Amino acid sequence: MCKLITLKASVDEVASHFKARRPKPTNASPGEVWKGGTGFVVREVMRLRQLDAMVWGFPRHSLNKRTWQPNKPTHVNNARDDKLLSPYNMWREWFLQPAHRCLIPISAFAEAVGPAGDMTRTWISIADQPLAACAGLWRPTDEWGDSYTMVMADAVTEMLEIHDRMPVILHPADLGRWLKASADEAMALVTQYPSEKLVTDRTAEPWTRTHQKRDPPRVL
Repeated sequence: MCKLITLKASVDEVASHFKARRPKPTNASPGEVWKGGTGFVVREVMRLRQLDAMVWGFPRHSLNKRTWQPNKPTHVNNARDDKLLSPYNMWREWFLQPAHRCLIPISAFAEAVGPAGDMTRTWISIADQPLAACAGLWRPTDEWGDSYTMVMADAVTEMLEIHDRMPVILHPADLGRWLKASADEAMALVTQYPSEKLVTDRTAEPWTRTHQKRDPPRVL
């Protein structure tokens, strides 16, 4: 599952590209975003698109099997396409509400490739969209403020040796539909992106996680 993306554009460039109002000043900035870190999403507020900083991952709660005390909440950052409409699933409530769908701006996403302990980053970018948007959901949380998750579909055949699932990358003409459409119409957009438009860059860069603030963005 995807847990590392990068955004190689300024806040102003992202806002302009997606025709969104700029966010209030925050401590978030474009660049690499890991699961549990703070990234940007575009959502509709009062019929206008707005660019906001949120934490990547919905909270999931569990109990310690030894003490039966609550564990620290974990970040669930990927929503499987086959779970979006499943009864009693954590995604259904938010997917059914167009106001809680969002766009996740990306320049590329990464997967870990190689043996355990020696994994490297393989980046996948979109040839016809240097600045693209993945389908996402967002919700308010008590733990981290507003949080978002990325919608995932089965990977195209050419990507299976890297991972069996991939983000749902939206075509430019479908951005508005994802934010406004009924659940049935939105589900029709949850598909694989054409493999011939995906560019794979296998790097020697270690799959390591640099320190990233997990707290919700604060207004400066």
